[in-house]
Amino acid sequence: MKKIKLEKPTSGSQLVLKTLKELGVEIIFGYPGGAMLPLYDAIHNFEGIQHILARHEQGATHEAEGYAKSSGKVGVVVVTSGPGATNAVTGIADAYLDSVPLLVFTGQVGRQSIGKDAFQEADTVGITAPITKYNYQIRETADIPRIVTEAYYLARTGRPGPVEIDLPKDVSTLEVTEINDPSLNLPHYHESEKATDEQLQELLTELSVSKKPVIIAGGGINYSGSVDIFRAFVEKYQIPVVSTLLGLGTLPISHELQLGMAGMHGSYAANMALVEADYIINLGSRFDDRVVSNLAKFAKNAVVAHIDIDAAELGKIVKTDIPILSDLKVALSRLLQLNNVKTDFNDWIKTVIENKEKAPFTYEPQNHDIRPQETIKLIGEYTQGDAIIVTDVGQHQMWVAQYYPYKNARQLITSGGMGTMGFGIPAAIGAKLAQPNKNVIVFVGDGGFQMTNQELALLNGYGIAIKVVLINNHSLGMVRQWQESFYEERRSQSVFDVEPNFQLLAEAYGIKHVKLDNPKTLADDLKIITEDEPMLIEVLISKSEHVLPMIPAGLHNDEMIGLHFTDENEEVDNA
Repeated sequence: MKKIKLEKPTSGSQLVLKTLKELGVEIIFGYPGGAMLPLYDAIHNFEGIQHILARHEQGATHEAEGYAKSSGKVGVVVVTSGPGATNAVTGIADAYLDSVPLLVFTGQVGRQSIGKDAFQEADTVGITAPITKYNYQIRETADIPRIVTEAYYLARTGRPGPVEIDLPKDVSTLEVTEINDPSLNLPHYHESEKATDEQLQELLTELSVSKKPVIIAGGGINYSGSVDIFRAFVEKYQIPVVSTLLGLGTLPISHELQLGMAGMHGSYAANMALVEADYIINLGSRFDDRVVSNLAKFAKNAVVAHIDIDAAELGKIVKTDIPILSDLKVALSRLLQLNNVKTDFNDWIKTVIENKEKAPFTYEPQNHDIRPQETIKLIGEYTQGDAIIVTDVGQHQMWVAQYYPYKNARQLITSGGMGTMGFGIPAAIGAKLAQPNKNVIVFVGDGGFQMTNQELALLNGYGIAIKVVLINNHSLGMVRQWQESFYEERRSQSVFDVEPNFQLLAEAYGIKHVKLDNPKTLADDLKIITEDEPMLIEVLISKSEHVLPMIPAGLHNDEMIGLHFTDENEEVDNA
């Protein structure tokens, strides 16, 4: 391997930071510890990269996720060995399932101590192998620039994902006078495939003979930077669109052809479109079980086309008639360039629009309890649908998916595949650092709030003005809902008998607290959401709230419960 002479002896830790800076990294999220002391010593006087001190390693990984999801850049994390690394595992797994580009540095004991049960030693490479796109253990200081460059490239290209680098303490301490050539040399790695014209023409030919097509808009549209091209394709051929959770924002909710989120807590119009369609075009979604819960019935009478950057996803869950392995941006661009095919979907569009009007997401206002749906709807109005919306996981996540009027790419930051409670607050911090001029609002339940609320310490410490909307139902709402619906109302360990005083918690972190419990003054009270300061807005709601409509597990998309039809003669509410 070619060697490159350095101007002066340089430590491994300095090489890490210099390489990251050359790659364009501006922010690192981390938490120090013994095995990472050499790197943190190098950080002390290093200029050009800001370090954000999390309050827990899980918080650091979620902060990096929020930063990456919002910006499209690689999120960088630094944690120590042993418990530091294992604390980061949940965030790494979350990033893996949601295809988030992370570069995670984990400290490790010195090379001579590896495998000898040294203090704070863990087999981090073994632990993270199933939940990373790739991982490394650096054995030579001279190899640091090459491996960091390679890992960064792997994280952000192809199907993005987390890459872990295990850094032994002595490797980061040692000074070297030359390094191995860091030029990329990955002959067996294909950054992305490109669809052929023949494949894309087949997709268009099938479109020309279909009568009831529908597009599933997945998170891949956001990740590939394809939103504008996707919208142009939808407009050109006038194809109705249903969104996955991570695909919200790819087409504005206000758009006539946007039918809303599909799946377990999706809209009637979106789910019925999937049932009635004769042609389903999946763009950047993996047909997960929250959208497709009954494989035997799904797309039984439909032709299925699927464009995805990951070959493993094609045909993995749903039988695919037209599988296309391709970068989505390349495929959509070429679809717009190919010869037009003649289509006429006017009758179909009329049907899906009627379904939108027939059973929209709706709720009844109450005089005694605040409705969470009303809270989200008002926030949507006050922010003009333009805020960066972050959620934790639970009932509030689904209400926010249903009722916020998304209109922008990368607008919803949430934990989709892993469903990680505790994701919300740190992810919002990362999103705000990526988009400092945007209004960043995080919705969180009282359960998830207590998992990572220590990250609130960063708000005043770094001047991060996020709004935390705490939907407080004194319970683990989604767990309780399932127990009430499917376990004969046995609320086993899902209701909190004792909770902290959230006002005192907010005050402890030096942030403003507002408690809202009056539905009559809610509209005026929520106007503070546009203020530019960190705050905790606690919204008290009833314990009896359920997220509806809902497709019970294992049932088909047309077997929804809790539907409310606008025509009273058709009203069905069998929740």
